[in-house]
Amino acid sequence: MDLYGPLLEKTRVPQPSLQKFAVASIFSKFRSSPSYLDLESEPVRDAISQCLHSSSPAVVDQSVRELCRLVLESKLELSRGLLELQSALEGSNPKFVDLFVKGLGLLVRVGFQKNHGSWRFSHTENHPFVRILSSRSEAQSELLHQILLFMAQNRRLGMVEICEFLRPFFIFSLLRVPFSDSSSSWFARQLISSLASFCCSYPNEAIPIFKLLIGSLKHLPLTNSDEIRNSYYSLECMVDGYTVVLKQLAGTALLVAEAQLLGVDLSKNILSLVTCFHGCNVSVEPIVELVKRLLVMQRSLALKYIPELSSVMLSLFIVLVESELEHDQLCLLKLLTFLLKWKCENEYVVAETNYALNQELLFTFPVINLMSSASRSVKGAAADLLVMLEKLLVQLSTAPRIELATEWRNPHISSPGFLVYRLLQNLWFQEQSTFFISLSSGIKADVKGMHNDQETWASQLREYSLQIIGRRKSSQPLSHSEVTFCTEMAPFLSAVSGVLLMHPSLGNAATDLLAALGIMDPKQGVPLLLSVLFYSGIFTRKDINYHNNLPKLLAMLPPLASHFMMIPLVIQTILPMLQKDGKSVLFATGARLLCQTWAITDRAFGSLQAILLPSGFTEFKSDRTICISLAVSIRDVCKQNPDRGVDLILSVSACVESQDPIIQSLGFQSLAHLCEADVIDFYTAWDAISKHVLDYSIEPLLAQNLCLLLRWGAMDAEAYSEASRNVLQTLWGVATYKPASYREQWTKARVTAFEALTEYEVPHIQNRIPDFKRENTDIFLNEANVDVLGAMEGFEVKIITHEHMTRRRFIKEKKVAGNKIEKLLDVFPGVVFSLGKKRNAGKLPGAALFCLHFSPEDIKKQGQSSVSQDVHAGYENAMLDIAASLQLSRNIFVALLSLQSWKSFMGRWIRANVLCLDTKASAIASDKTTKAANDILKTILRLAEESIPRSAENLALAVGAFCKVLPQSAHAIKATASKFLLNWLFQHEHEHRQWSAALSLGLISRCLHATDHSLKFKIVTGLIEVLIGSKRMLVRGACGVGLGFSCEVLVGRVRAADSNHLEKASDNMQEVDLLGKIVRTLLLMTSPRTQPLYDILECLSAYFPQGSYISEMEMISQLLPADSDDLEEDIWGVAGLVFGLGSSIDALYRVGAHDAIVKIKDLIISWVPHVDFLLVDSSFPQEGLDKILSVGSCLVLPTIVAFCQRVEMMNDYQMDYLVNGYSELIYELVSVSKSGAFHQSLLMASCIGAGNLIACILNEGVHPIEVEHIKCLLDLFRKCYSNPYPYAIHLGGMLGVVNAMGAGAGILVHSHHLSSSMKTACEQKDSSYILGPLLSSHICEPYLTTLVQEIFLVAQKSDDLQMQQNATWALSFLRNLLWSGKLQIVENHAQTDVTDHKTFSHDFSEDSLVMKLSTWLMNLNYSVAGDISHVGTVVAVLRCLSQSPRLPAVNWGSIIRRCMKYEAQISEMLADPVVRGTLRVECLKFVITHANKFEALLTFLDELSDLSRFRTLELNLQSCLLIHLAGLLKIFSGSRLDKLLDDVSEFFSSDGSYQGYNSDQKSLLRMSCWKGLYHCLDEASFSSLEYMLKFEKCIQVLFHLLPVSDSAASMGLDLPNHAQEWFDAIKCLAKAKGEWLLNFLQVPVMDLAQGDSLPMEVLKRVLAKAKLVRVGSFSLTEIGRLKSYILNSNAHGTWSVLVEIVAALQRGERSFKSQWLVDAIEISCISSYPSTALQFVGLLSSSCCKYMPLLTVDPKTVLSDLPVTLTSLLTEPGWEPVAESIVSKLWASTERICHWVSHMGLFDDSLGTHPIDESENDMAGFLLQVLHHTCVSLKRYLPLEKQLKLAGMVVS
Repeated sequence: MDLYGPLLEKTRVPQPSLQKFAVASIFSKFRSSPSYLDLESEPVRDAISQCLHSSSPAVVDQSVRELCRLVLESKLELSRGLLELQSALEGSNPKFVDLFVKGLGLLVRVGFQKNHGSWRFSHTENHPFVRILSSRSEAQSELLHQILLFMAQNRRLGMVEICEFLRPFFIFSLLRVPFSDSSSSWFARQLISSLASFCCSYPNEAIPIFKLLIGSLKHLPLTNSDEIRNSYYSLECMVDGYTVVLKQLAGTALLVAEAQLLGVDLSKNILSLVTCFHGCNVSVEPIVELVKRLLVMQRSLALKYIPELSSVMLSLFIVLVESELEHDQLCLLKLLTFLLKWKCENEYVVAETNYALNQELLFTFPVINLMSSASRSVKGAAADLLVMLEKLLVQLSTAPRIELATEWRNPHISSPGFLVYRLLQNLWFQEQSTFFISLSSGIKADVKGMHNDQETWASQLREYSLQIIGRRKSSQPLSHSEVTFCTEMAPFLSAVSGVLLMHPSLGNAATDLLAALGIMDPKQGVPLLLSVLFYSGIFTRKDINYHNNLPKLLAMLPPLASHFMMIPLVIQTILPMLQKDGKSVLFATGARLLCQTWAITDRAFGSLQAILLPSGFTEFKSDRTICISLAVSIRDVCKQNPDRGVDLILSVSACVESQDPIIQSLGFQSLAHLCEADVIDFYTAWDAISKHVLDYSIEPLLAQNLCLLLRWGAMDAEAYSEASRNVLQTLWGVATYKPASYREQWTKARVTAFEALTEYEVPHIQNRIPDFKRENTDIFLNEANVDVLGAMEGFEVKIITHEHMTRRRFIKEKKVAGNKIEKLLDVFPGVVFSLGKKRNAGKLPGAALFCLHFSPEDIKKQGQSSVSQDVHAGYENAMLDIAASLQLSRNIFVALLSLQSWKSFMGRWIRANVLCLDTKASAIASDKTTKAANDILKTILRLAEESIPRSAENLALAVGAFCKVLPQSAHAIKATASKFLLNWLFQHEHEHRQWSAALSLGLISRCLHATDHSLKFKIVTGLIEVLIGSKRMLVRGACGVGLGFSCEVLVGRVRAADSNHLEKASDNMQEVDLLGKIVRTLLLMTSPRTQPLYDILECLSAYFPQGSYISEMEMISQLLPADSDDLEEDIWGVAGLVFGLGSSIDALYRVGAHDAIVKIKDLIISWVPHVDFLLVDSSFPQEGLDKILSVGSCLVLPTIVAFCQRVEMMNDYQMDYLVNGYSELIYELVSVSKSGAFHQSLLMASCIGAGNLIACILNEGVHPIEVEHIKCLLDLFRKCYSNPYPYAIHLGGMLGVVNAMGAGAGILVHSHHLSSSMKTACEQKDSSYILGPLLSSHICEPYLTTLVQEIFLVAQKSDDLQMQQNATWALSFLRNLLWSGKLQIVENHAQTDVTDHKTFSHDFSEDSLVMKLSTWLMNLNYSVAGDISHVGTVVAVLRCLSQSPRLPAVNWGSIIRRCMKYEAQISEMLADPVVRGTLRVECLKFVITHANKFEALLTFLDELSDLSRFRTLELNLQSCLLIHLAGLLKIFSGSRLDKLLDDVSEFFSSDGSYQGYNSDQKSLLRMSCWKGLYHCLDEASFSSLEYMLKFEKCIQVLFHLLPVSDSAASMGLDLPNHAQEWFDAIKCLAKAKGEWLLNFLQVPVMDLAQGDSLPMEVLKRVLAKAKLVRVGSFSLTEIGRLKSYILNSNAHGTWSVLVEIVAALQRGERSFKSQWLVDAIEISCISSYPSTALQFVGLLSSSCCKYMPLLTVDPKTVLSDLPVTLTSLLTEPGWEPVAESIVSKLWASTERICHWVSHMGLFDDSLGTHPIDESENDMAGFLLQVLHHTCVSLKRYLPLEKQLKLAGMVVS
């Protein structure tokens, strides 16, 4: 300090020159001072400080200069210089302030130049200009000069860099608090003014400065009137500066385009400030005038209108809609007029016209609104503008369709005007969108309406408006959002709808919406009235085709009268149309409008009544249009207010008396409404008008309306008997009228007639319409019109119900023997086994097995012990005799006959022994049965072991038959018998034991209980082992037959109920494996190694993996040698193998091997001579070994046909040719004279097979056979047994006859189908076809009787014992059929049927409607000559019978099977198109309705609902069954019910179930199942735990299949099918038990920790929870628990979840929503996927803000709308308390994303532990723009420091 002390002392002398010299010396010494005294040392710093803080002006001045020189000389750091001067400035005398500011200004310029224009500061407060401005208010003036100097001197470095340097300071100067302070506001104004002036001086460099100024406008504080006034001054300076610059640039033709764009940007930003004026009571006129000055200047300089001005238009739209002051409105109208003229005069042709609607169209409705202004100036300006807008609307209506360009689809930061315009574009171009109105308004979205989202938007808004109107009428308080919708959104919606009136398809929806808005908001009344007049003028123009829209538009007038102030205006608008000398169309329209106005308000009735006088019909008699209009109006009055209708009764009478049929019909309608309201008496009125009724046949509308009136005569029909007779006959005449020139209107008339008839009591109709029952049935059954049939259904059902309620109790008459065949068979046992012959059972062994019986006749007299022994001994001795004498002759088929016969014998033996047991010995019937069975089995086994081979064979078969008749519960007895037979099976040295045991074991395996898996597997495995290992062909054949029997229970249709799921699955896999092994083995043993065999094996490999037994298969040698003669002696062994193969097709069907079945069927057919021509595949071998296989093929083919016919795998053509093929084969065999074993066997087999084929076709009752074909076959059978052939052929011929009648001899597979009982229904006199069992045919009855008599005579007396045995055996099979309870023939009556063997016995009179309809269905046969019934008629009949409480006991199974085929059979014959599948579905519904009453229907339903059959059904039948799942559960019970639900689960969980279906068809099936499960859960009877477990399993399977479409979700859409499927699923889930549902939908904890994308299953669970919350099944807290999980996951795939959550949140209180909003923004600050949370914020803000009706649900749109929606939301009451917290967190998220964007691609850990995932990179820039704009919109909630950061944030 000592170095500078003397010099510092000299600065205090009072001589300025010395002071300056001293200061210069001090700073000179600084430069030359030693190194230890550098400028940073304490002495130097102290000396500088003293100099700068001196009170002497000379010292301070020289000090500042010297300090700046040091910096310039680089002796002093720039920052140190700035610091010293800034420090001195802050503590200096005010008179030195300018001096220090100049010094600082110099240093700033120096620093900027040294850094080449890139000088920046990390914080705004470090900026030197900011520090100057913040330190002293006195510095402001000089600071302005320094700023200008800075800009002028640094121009060479670039004005863009200068502006970037000045930006923080400029923003700070605007944001300084308080801005309203005089000095602060003065500086801001002067700064802007100075910059604008600077631009005028340097126009070529002005654009960056103007960009700086324009960018700062959004940061202007505008919270009060003073700030708005200050802002206006600044804006004015900017506009003045811009106009000067633009003129100068235009003069030099430089940068004009850029400058024009800058002007548009300035205009848009100026107009955007107007939104901040709301609530400040400030006129917008000065602002609008500024914008006008800008645009007028551009036009005056001959600049063209540019597309970018569209944003100005949209801003002006918002300002105009919200303006209320006349001078504001006037200046806006003038500006708009100017813009439109500018646009037109420059021949505006830009790219916009190719992709966008004119924004000006939105002004149409607001300008129309101003036409009602009281100001002439406003009205005149509006009229001028409206003329220009009308031209645009006309151009729009005539222009070709335009498409929306891509740029309008891209994300765009929204503004309120853009929201409205975007909505208009979306609706006009019908872009696929979902609207927020469907989520937020409480209106349920119609899933079907999703195909037309635009109409849905209009209809939902209309419904929402009507809801608000309803709440007002009921005095319910409106919510804040509803009030806002009414007051603020209605003008915007009206503006959009006003344009849509011109849309070709949305015009009507827009009209309805405008009408609703007019009712809701009274302020819209007058504008809407004017709009009607305005658009009416457009629609009536000749140069456009909108005339059809005019009536709909005029219909807007009446609703406007809902406000009392509008009533006079509406009426005065309508009355000029009612001039009598005017146009008739105008008068008619006016009358209708006036009537509709009265419907709104009764105050218009006086005006209406004046034009509806009766004299009007006389006065306007020549003008039909006016008369019809008056009549329609009268009709409407009578309908809406019958009391007012009575006031017009004379006018009604005038209508009725009119000779015009249309007017009279309207009069009938009027009377009908008055009668309905009971204000007039029908019969009194009818008595007065009946004489005026015109002939209804001249006009169908007259007939229709006459019927509408006549229906009201039903109430007093009994009191007015004669009058009601005429009324009913008139109705019946209309209902049955079919004119030659039939028109569609007659359909409506007839429908109305039948509906009217339904109102009358049935007795009245029957008594007053002659021959009603016959006529009614004939008309119904001959009607083909679907609509009329629909009306008749209700009528017929009423008749059926009446007949049921008034039915008589019929007394059953004693049944007498029906025909001669039955009589013969009734006496057959007595003739064959008279008392003397009873003990000689061995003579006729076959017949004895059926007929011989020993009954304990004298139980009480002789004592039970001896009787029991006698009965048992009798049966035992008979068994021994029969077994010894019944020769099987190594014939497997004869063994099957024996097996079938032994079954009858064993059944009688067991029953006899049970009766003989002491009743005290056992109290339980099952115990007595077990004891009796044990005794019999011991006897049989003992005798079998002791018997010779012939007897042993029969006794082994007797063991199998014995087990067959035992109940399933007899496990132990069957196990004992099986053990015995298995022992015999493996005795390879005894062929007779092996082959007979194999047959019995196969039969036993069929009758085992479902739980006897081990025994069943043991039997099947043993049969396979012997089949492969045995060397004897007969044994192999028997094993093949046994395995064929076993196949029927493999992969069984009924599963064990007491096994768990794993055991069931294991057993099922084992059974499938065994089935595959059986089929492969039989195929390899029977089929030559040719291509067909390999094709079948390849098919089977898809269903039965070869597994470990492939080596075993390879070991099977070729069975059949090249020479077939070697096998002729073992022909029946080969036949057994074929029989077993054919018997396996049922099991193959259950595993789904349908293609393999077809190939096996074709293979077997190929082995039958004369039948193989059916085959299309010529690769089947036709020579060699086929003849050996033909015997077995002939026998098994009927079984295959029966099965294929039942499952619809065989058509009528194939069955006809099979019948013909058998005929030709037998004919050929009979014709040749051969006697070899093969010839005998083939002829026997073909006769038996042909008989079975006829029976299986006819008994099914579906396919008719020609009588001649049947008689031909019967003749061939007769030749076989009447000619001298070997006994085997005799037996075959006789069995062919009885089997054709249905005896089913030798058929143990599917026998219940072959012996189906049905009366021949379609058989008519002289008919050439038979449909139904042969025994029931009246056509064949004489011939059949002759055949049976012949066989009976042979059985009664014959010299040939073998022949007699064959005859008695054959007749025994037939008698067994008739007396087994499976067939009961009712004496010949063509209209009755055989009783179905259920316990129901329903008797009906012959003329009952149900009986007639049932008989008609029985006679339904497309192949019989005559008229073909229409499918619709069949459907209607079935629907009527479905609603009948009871039905006649006919074979409904055959009827329904025939109906199921009927549609396909006649579809090509009908001229009218038929909806395919309708009849089949109706058949199925009928079956479900009545299945619990008829065994045949239950069997049919059981078949269809089995999984194997279900998979083959067409889609609509599958859907029907699934929908009626609850009905099926009521029908089935026990294990069948369990299997049904298991099958449903398996069907949907199996991949194979869906093959061949597209996604929509799969979705339809799932929807059907959801609906079915819903009905099940809705039934209280299914609430038990057992049911619920099954239902829950099905729900789980279906839930996993629910679709979540990523493509649809990304667009914010649900596909229609997906939406409906989710709707059905949620409806069903809502019925499930809450606790289970919560557990099922629980998101696993392990998934919660994963982050990243939501797994699809978790996504569906969350989505389901949200939807369940939405419907009220769950509380909002359920989804609240998943908040952080959902919002912290990847946005991909979660969009639909976010949408659903927001929809669910609409049920919550505002506090709940605000908490979600706060949490979501907070999550966005730390989430790795901020876009997800921000999308949710956008969704929630959009759904809750006032702009909600304008918004679309789209992932990017909700983000681009965020600056508008969130700002709007936080300004609403109730949200303000959380606004500051929300904005603070939003700012934090913005800073985070800004930092992420700036460091993207670089490794940076400054984000801490919450990095942002790379998948978000594509959204980075867009997210930053959205958040920045949002924060700017909400800047008032941020502190100054954050506002400064926000303003300084760089956003590209």
